Amino acid sequence: MPDCSENFESEIDDGKNKRLVKCKYCSSVILTPASATFSSFEYKLPLIKQNKGNVVNPETEDVLQFWVVNDMMTFYNVGFSNTVGSTKYLTCADCETGPIGYYDIPSKISYVALSRESNSYIIFHMIMLCNI
Repeated sequence: MPDCSENFESEIDDGKNKRLVKCKYCSSVILTPASATFSSFEYKLPLIKQNKGNVVNPETEDVLQFWVVNDMMTFYNVGFSNTVGSTKYLTCADCETGPIGYYDIPSKISYVALSRESNSYIIFHMIMLCNI
């Protein structure tokens, strides 16, 4: 159990990711340090593993923490799904696992879920366990 008097600020430098952001499944680099901004809000992101019979209404989970990327060219390595409404889902370009986040077409902003990338494991669990 983490010491809840600590916080995740050691992983963030000037509001940006301090370390490489990597795929949780194959460790491919998604973002380089200082290329995304931390943000906390709720978004229903489809689960990575879906029931194959439920194509129309995919199962989702509430995701609360994201790395925000203002320019899609900032990514070191990422794939984009076909358009679903006003959204494209982000995948790892190497192992094609996803969604690891989403791209909002109207705003042209991308969001990578901390819970779906490897180097934010500490941040994600500190937030969830300590309610920070």
